[in-house]
Formats: sequence, C-alpha cells, structure tokens
Amino acid sequence: MSKTEILVLIIGFAGQALFFMRFLVQWLYSEKHKRSMIPTAFWYFSLGGSCLLLAYAILRRDIVFTVGQSTGFLIYSRNIYLITKEKREKAAENGAA
Repeated sequence: MSKTEILVLIIGFAGQALFFMRFLVQWLYSEKHKRSMIPTAFWYFSLGGSCLLLAYAILRRDIVFTVGQSTGFLIYSRNIYLITKEKREKAAENGAA
C-alpha cells in the first residue's frame, strides 16, 4: 500500500473509533444514571467521527457515504449548538436571580 492509502485508512479507522466512543460514553453515562441519557460528549464524539469519516468518504470518492456523513455532521453540530445555547441561558437566569 502507498503512504496515501495508509493515511486514508488511518482517517477511516480514526473516524470509526470516535463513533465507537460515542456509544461507549452514552452506555456508561446511562448506566451511571440508571436511565437512558445522552451526555454532551456523545455529540462531540459524533461530530469528530463524522468529520473524519466525511474526509474518508471524500478521499474514497464515495458519494453515498459522503452524503450520509454530511447530513450527520449538520445534525451533530446543531445539537452541540442547542446544548451550548441552553447552558448560556441557564447561566444568565442564575446570574439574574
């Protein structure tokens, strides 16, 4: 394999590792709280995995995979934005109280 092919594989496997971590974090977090929960770290691992897998899909010139990861990237980014917005609003409420 060429150095480029090895680098592309590393990007793909790194993206898959981040996606695995999001499931591991979500499972451990839910077990700790004894109910189904999605921690903020889940969305960051999702975004990181999506970025790397999107890069991998583009490098592999796979249009189906590229479209799928592009959609996920937008959804994960939006969730992180909503979480950040909620935290800012709660902080403002607590500061005003």
